[in-house]
Amino acid sequence: MESRGMKKWRPFATMTEQYIGLKEVINKQLEVNQPVLTEEQMEQMNFTLIEALHTNKQVYLTYYKRGQRITETGYIQFVDSLGDLFIFIDNVFKLKNKMRLSELIDVRFA
Repeated sequence: MESRGMKKWRPFATMTEQYIGLKEVINKQLEVNQPVLTEEQMEQMNFTLIEALHTNKQVYLTYYKRGQRITETGYIQFVDSLGDLFIFIDNVFKLKNKMRLSELIDVRFA
């Protein structure tokens, strides 16, 4: 008697669109709105960024991207408050990441 192996699962391989659609619905339900920061919170984050830049201390960065709050650990390399830009190097891949200050939610020392 010959084993059917993976043949019995072939009919389900045609439903990939359904799985993609379900994943999109679940991700949509997990989205959050971008929090509105006070002037004091933005100033405190700016001071923390500048201090981390000059002392080369590691920081936890929490930012908003595509409906999600993302936290990463890294080092600040450049801050431009007027240009709404900062650059940090993440600990995982050691890559430079350019971000807008307006996307930033929280900065804390590690």
